Amino acid sequence: MSAFSRQAAILSAGMLVTGTANTLLTKLQDKQCVRNCDDPDVSKHENFEQPVWQTLNMFYGEMLCLVFLCLVNWVNCKDIAASTPDGYEPIADEATNAGLGDIADDIPTTDALPVAATSEASSSTDPKPITASANLWMWIPATCDLLGTTLMNVGLFFTSASVYQMLRGAVVIFSGIFSVLFLGHRLERFQVISLGMVVAGVTIVGMSHIISPPINAYENLHVDPKLAEHETLKATIGVALVLGAQVFAAIQFVVEEKIIHRYHITPLRAVGLEGIFGALTIMAAVPVLHLSIGRSHPGGYFDAPEGFRQIFQNPSIWQISIFIMISIAMFNYFGLSVTRHLSATSRATIDTCRTLFIWMFSLALGWESFNWMQVAGFVILVYGTFIYNRVISLPF
Repeated sequence: MSAFSRQAAILSAGMLVTGTANTLLTKLQDKQCVRNCDDPDVSKHENFEQPVWQTLNMFYGEMLCLVFLCLVNWVNCKDIAASTPDGYEPIADEATNAGLGDIADDIPTTDALPVAATSEASSSTDPKPITASANLWMWIPATCDLLGTTLMNVGLFFTSASVYQMLRGAVVIFSGIFSVLFLGHRLERFQVISLGMVVAGVTIVGMSHIISPPINAYENLHVDPKLAEHETLKATIGVALVLGAQVFAAIQFVVEEKIIHRYHITPLRAVGLEGIFGALTIMAAVPVLHLSIGRSHPGGYFDAPEGFRQIFQNPSIWQISIFIMISIAMFNYFGLSVTRHLSATSRATIDTCRTLFIWMFSLALGWESFNWMQVAGFVILVYGTFIYNRVISLPF
């Protein structure tokens, strides 16, 4: 195996492993009991449900991307110094040092398929050097990321990990629509057809979860119709929240593309800045949300002291949080590296394989049951996504 092949295999495996771990760890954290854990009646156990704190944890993970960027720059600076005996070689700019200039047009996200642009050159002029004040533009996609991720975290409470991940494929629908409306992209015939297939696949996956109740409710459904109705309502809400979050994710991608095409900023730095701005926004919003909502709804999503207590009084929760932060940072690094060394298409393909691995592990862990309707929806969703991202071509 050549050195390039080994590098490609390592990067692909790293993206697949860290991406799979991210979703599974988040679902595992949701399953941690935080109250009434000693009660023999399992239905009275209360699990960890703090979507705002989980979103903050995600932004901390994105902030770690700046550490990766600094390490890459440091290594490249050492290489430059070693290659020049007199030590007076001028240092190239950040994008060149990081080796990421070739992927400056890639859309940096925590978890996303790239938007396939069909317009001509994305920008007729070269990007301008980004200034300190221009960095603040990254606050806009960070806010979209905050809203979208928080909605998805709530949705994950009511859905299985595999359905959650499959539904996130709907982002390509909204990204395609918004790229036409706001970026001037043109969708070709095959992309319009593929978006229709993605809509059909997402619909089937969502309906499969609504029709089939969660696995932990199966044993009681035949004796308690009200429980069945309640589980169906929760599943519907979960599907709606995850799908609704994709609108914010698509807006985030459109704004990021605008910024990256206007200013010279590497994707790792963009992700890191989003992490900083997102974390600052949440830390400022938490006290306000607690005073306005949390105090009147103790134990709810916006009860800040209760969320803090649950995290730090349960070692399993804060330990999982650390692993999630690391997995998010490494997933971004591996994803951008795959885009640079292989292609954005390779990244989309690996991301789809990640969904399959999440499904397989969820089945193996007993978190969900096999559902043929979900299989059919997933196949249609993957086929449409592959066509949209030019992995495969339509037979006609």
